[in-house]
Amino acid sequence: MSETYTVKVEEARPAADGKPSAGPVYRCIYAKDGLLESPAGLESPWQFFCDSAKRIPNNQMLGRRKVSDGKVGPYVWLTYQEVYDAAIRFGSAMRSRGVNPGDRCGIYGSNCPEWIIAMEACNSQAITYVPLYDTLGANAVEFIINHAEVSIAFVQENKIPSVGIHCVNSLYSIVSFANVSSSQKKEAEELGVSCLSWEEFLQLGTLDCELPPKKKTNISTIMYTSGTTGEPKGVVLTNQAVVAEVLSVDQMFVVTGKVCSEEDTYFSFLPLAHIYDQIIETHCIHKGCSIGFWRGDVRYLMEDIQELKPTMFSGVPRVYDRIYTGISNKISSGGALSKKLFEFAYNYKLGNMKKGMPQNKAAPLLDSLVFSKIREAFGGRLQAMLSGAAPLPIHVEEFLRVTSGAPLTQGYGMVE
Repeated sequence: MSETYTVKVEEARPAADGKPSAGPVYRCIYAKDGLLESPAGLESPWQFFCDSAKRIPNNQMLGRRKVSDGKVGPYVWLTYQEVYDAAIRFGSAMRSRGVNPGDRCGIYGSNCPEWIIAMEACNSQAITYVPLYDTLGANAVEFIINHAEVSIAFVQENKIPSVGIHCVNSLYSIVSFANVSSSQKKEAEELGVSCLSWEEFLQLGTLDCELPPKKKTNISTIMYTSGTTGEPKGVVLTNQAVVAEVLSVDQMFVVTGKVCSEEDTYFSFLPLAHIYDQIIETHCIHKGCSIGFWRGDVRYLMEDIQELKPTMFSGVPRVYDRIYTGISNKISSGGALSKKLFEFAYNYKLGNMKKGMPQNKAAPLLDSLVFSKIREAFGGRLQAMLSGAAPLPIHVEEFLRVTSGAPLTQGYGMVE
């Protein structure tokens, strides 16, 4: 069960018969006993999205940069109401194709608005969604689709060939994130699989459809491990597990001094096919935040960040190390005087932070005079940084805490 940020291991406690219980005891640090209990009436992650769409229908929800004639423009946004309507129609379209509550739907592609819409469409109809790792090869994708008995899959346009010609044991519908070529349609149809564009499938749905009841015990998603020890293994997560995790992340932000709100903007970079980022983005939806997606090319990562100006950012150690190295090189090449000034400001602020002073009070004048350019590199509004996937080197974590002006929290998404 997923317990990102929230699980600790205690000594094994005696069972009722006085004998030691088998193994350690896992419990949420924000709960009195065992799992964090969700409020009455909160049965599914769908409720998080539903409530936000009703509360702030016209607020920006999902955004991406528009590319025209090879030139990249500003972020273009879908509102909460627009995403809600799309999710309802896609959920309705799935039901019209014979996909029923409890059936499995695959989602395969890079982070984008379509990924979230597909996920929420599944949530609306109590359909279990199965994320497919964007970096996995065709063999692993084929294995997961067949192993999970996926009957329909939402697939990024350039990933459709990777689905593989043998993924037809249960799969009978492929929906592209964008368009579908005539050759792709023909190849799929020869295998007994329909292949539809995003717009074609949307037209099959309606806003006037009945939504099935949701239960905490319903399977929300099946998350597959990367397959480093053999074939990928599916980890079953219920609605209750996902809801508890999102509420636990809420508590984590409270503890670190960052309370998320409708004013926040999250930069979507870590793969949604991993439980870590998926929970964070579901939390953002719960709080009514805006989610802006990267272009999918790490070379333009900082450029996208500067355009979006996020208040929250999740990264991996490799990316943070590249940022650290780039900034350090610029400081070193700036001359002896500027380097000495930076070292003095850095050590002064770090010393105050080690004494227990909050980041924003440890050296406010030096933040303005010395560290402001680094903060501007992250868009100038950053209030929270998250790191996942692997341990972050101590010197990199320390550097980012001092120079960015934002708290940094490390976590991991252990689906097992």
